[in-house]
Amino acid sequence: MYITESNRLDIKNGCILRLTKAPGRCAEDLFKGIQSSDAGVRCDSLKELATVSTDVTFAQEFISRDGHLLLVKIVEDSNELVFSVCFNVIMTHTLTGFMELMDHGIVSWENLSSVFIKKIAGFVNAKSTDASIQQVCLDILESMVLSSHSLFLHVKQEITMERLIAHLQVTNQQIQTKAMALLMALLQTAGDSDRKVPLLLFKPFMHFLFSKLNIIHSSGSVQDEMAHYLYVLQSVTLNLQEPRMRTPLDCCSQEQRDILHGLRQAAFETESENSLSHERRRSLCAKEFRKLGFSNNSNPGQDLSRTPPGLLALDTMYYFATRYPDAYSRFVLENSSREDKHECPFARSSIQLTLILCEILRIGEPPSETGSDYHPIFFSQDRLMEELFCVCIQLLNKTWKEMRATQEDFDKVMQVVREQITRTLSSKPTSLELFKNKVNALNYSEILKLRQTERLHQEETLAPPVLELKERLKPELLELIRQQRLNRLCQGTIAHRLTCSKRQTEHKLWYCRLSPNHKMLHYGDVEEDMENPPIETLQEKIPVADIKGLLTGKDCPHMKENKGKQNKEVLDLAFSITYDVEEYSLNFIAPSRTDFCLWTDGLSVLLGREMSSESMRSELEILLSMEIKLRLLDLENVPIPDNAPVVPKPPSNFNFCYDFSQTEQ
Repeated sequence: MYITESNRLDIKNGCILRLTKAPGRCAEDLFKGIQSSDAGVRCDSLKELATVSTDVTFAQEFISRDGHLLLVKIVEDSNELVFSVCFNVIMTHTLTGFMELMDHGIVSWENLSSVFIKKIAGFVNAKSTDASIQQVCLDILESMVLSSHSLFLHVKQEITMERLIAHLQVTNQQIQTKAMALLMALLQTAGDSDRKVPLLLFKPFMHFLFSKLNIIHSSGSVQDEMAHYLYVLQSVTLNLQEPRMRTPLDCCSQEQRDILHGLRQAAFETESENSLSHERRRSLCAKEFRKLGFSNNSNPGQDLSRTPPGLLALDTMYYFATRYPDAYSRFVLENSSREDKHECPFARSSIQLTLILCEILRIGEPPSETGSDYHPIFFSQDRLMEELFCVCIQLLNKTWKEMRATQEDFDKVMQVVREQITRTLSSKPTSLELFKNKVNALNYSEILKLRQTERLHQEETLAPPVLELKERLKPELLELIRQQRLNRLCQGTIAHRLTCSKRQTEHKLWYCRLSPNHKMLHYGDVEEDMENPPIETLQEKIPVADIKGLLTGKDCPHMKENKGKQNKEVLDLAFSITYDVEEYSLNFIAPSRTDFCLWTDGLSVLLGREMSSESMRSELEILLSMEIKLRLLDLENVPIPDNAPVVPKPPSNFNFCYDFSQTEQ
């Protein structure tokens, strides 16, 4: 890049500069070299021109000498019937230099002659043209189309869609990409009336893309530029649905009213309506429209007055009813037989589902300049919107039943269905059948599992470094829970006690607590109104060292003797301490499940066993979550890698330390 007053401030200290010819002198020399009678000098000059034309300062000097017109004349005077190695090299450098000069926007594309345009188009249409020439010619034609409408019309006459599609079938990915770029430029520049005609030719093109592994099936082989053009093609094609999406139903349109009544008649086998009176026929229609799920029975067209989705919702419903009549009838009749609150309304669901599909497929949004998120399934379907609707409306009915939804749950069901569709499309299915299998496998329970997993990932609790940190923190927190359990035993608990022996069984209200030194269990009978009696008032005691085991539930002696008389609630609260010999036991019935967990955990700690209650697991998870959040507080918004960074090897020596003992001279 030449240094000028406008860019000299960009030079940084340490930049290496190269002394060369001034741009004016360079432009003059190349201008003369291109006109030289020596083929070698002319070829070298064009080659250098293709390189230096990227600089705007040089381009201004060269264009001021009408150098671009000289390049145009070379192209116009070329004879396409004489293709040789020398010709291909000269023409490639000529066209490359011309394209670089025009990219600066110094001169207008509209000043080009029709002869030049025909020559460029001829290089593209010729089957035997060199690939390098075709590539740059496709690039030039794209810029022409995007520059003005008149050039668009001229290029459109010279280049046929069939020829562009033929360029997409070559193995050269650069030509494929440039051909796709020109195709998208033609599409985006065309008006609404012109746009539909070339789209009719896309079917073989789309099926070709779908069948080629190097474009669709393997996402890794699709270049970023090609992915963008595939996205643009998808967006432009789907946006043909926008007028229907933006148009509300016209109640005065006989055609639209006939489609509405066609939906009703396809769903219900009714008697001949002509033989009915006006009032009877009107009442019957209102009843059947209500069963179809329209909120306004007397005038169902009002449900389709909202835009979006407008008439597009009517189109999708009618497509489903006519393309898959059995599935349509089954949907309507199945819901007609349910209770009103559990009925899944077909019309209301269809309208909302059509809106969701419009939002997911971004119908009505202009293509993004950087977008590249295309759906491979688009290239395997001629009517993607309608076919997706037919699959998803049946999915909606299935999800409705899985959620056991009522009319109040309508919005929740639609959120789940949106998530099912979005997640399935994000997996890039390549066919409608594959999409159908995947989306039906992603049922409501799977959605709940995925939401839970993603929530944990969002909190970074499943990252390998965090899991390792949890394992390191767990022993410390388990010890904290053990101390809490022992402290709780020292406070004591009032419980029901069943004292079992060979002679009798006694039911008593009593109090038990652990001594502060954790060596004795003190217990004794208490009155109902007594709370926290002093340890000195408890006459009985058992040394912890004499405790042999801990029994729970139906294994307890007092539960075995009363077999068949105890309900499940009592069994869940029962535990026993065995001591001395097996026939002696201290039997408990905890006042609550919380007390049961505290005592069984505390007694397990005294016996040197692991705590196993659900209360302990819940508390441990809470403590771990809190502790990890505190530890990671300084790393907020910093992504945690799955693997630790690689520690570099130590240097071969450590002789790089500065010796401060030396006195500087």
